[in-house]
Amino acid sequence: MLFKYEVETDKRETFVNIDSLVQEALAESKLKGGVVVVFTPHTTAGITINENADPDVVRDLVYGMNATFDNKEAYRHAEGNSDSHMKSSLVGASETLIVENGEVVYGTWQSTYFAEFDGPRRRTVYIKVVKG
Repeated sequence: MLFKYEVETDKRETFVNIDSLVQEALAESKLKGGVVVVFTPHTTAGITINENADPDVVRDLVYGMNATFDNKEAYRHAEGNSDSHMKSSLVGASETLIVENGEVVYGTWQSTYFAEFDGPRRRTVYIKVVKG
C-alpha cells in the first residue's frame, strides 16, 4: 500500500518528526511484519533517522550542515539553493524501516524525520508499506 502525506515546514532548514505519519500508515495497512519505505520526491529535502530525546540534536544537525556548506558565494546554481541540494544528497531521499509485530523497530532514542533544507514549503512524503 502506498500512502501520500503533506508536511508543512515553517523555516528554511528544519527537521520534522514524522513518526505519527509512519504510525498512521501502519495502522491503516494493518501490517504486522515487513518493511516501510519513507520517501520524499524533492531535491532540497530528505528523510533521516536520528535522536528524538534531545531537541538540541536537531538544532546541531542544522548548524553542522550550514557550517559544512558555508561557502554560498562560490555556488553557481541560479536559484541560490545549491547548499540545499547538497544537504539533500547527503541525507538522502528515503529510509527503510523494519516492522515487527505491527511496530517499527527503532533504537531507544530513534525517530524518523523529514529534513527541510529550502523552506518554508509544503512538501510530499510517500510511505510504502510492504508485507514481508
